[in-house]
Amino acid sequence: MDRKFMELALEEARIAASEGEVPVGAVIVKDGEVIAKSHNKREQKQNALSHAEIEAINSACKKLGSWRLDECEMYVTLEPCPMCTGAIINSRIKTVVFGAFDKTAGCMDSVINLCDYPLGHKVEVYAGICEDECQQVLKEFFKELR
Repeated sequence: MDRKFMELALEEARIAASEGEVPVGAVIVKDGEVIAKSHNKREQKQNALSHAEIEAINSACKKLGSWRLDECEMYVTLEPCPMCTGAIINSRIKTVVFGAFDKTAGCMDSVINLCDYPLGHKVEVYAGICEDECQQVLKEFFKELR
């Protein structure tokens, strides 16, 4: 795990916030090199699938020319939801490092842990990395909305 990759994910989350998106950022790394990064784009694209993780997975698959991301790590500022956890499992991402826990929709620890189910691929998960910074970006965004 490398804190600098979570810092890049936080940069993506801040970009999302500046665009009026829920501030979640994701970075995919292979062999110590960033191969994809993105942030939430649901409002921009008016597409329910445009979560940061899905956007980053799409970019990584295009860059590598493969749907198999088995040698990759994902750094994401918020615990992945059911859709994103499923995409992470199905793309065979080796490791996920997330910051803030999502007590309403998190599917790697908080609500349920889909990674514990025998779904054909086991993802290594590291939780709570830069948790305070990741939570703060979300808190500031929702405070401004109110």
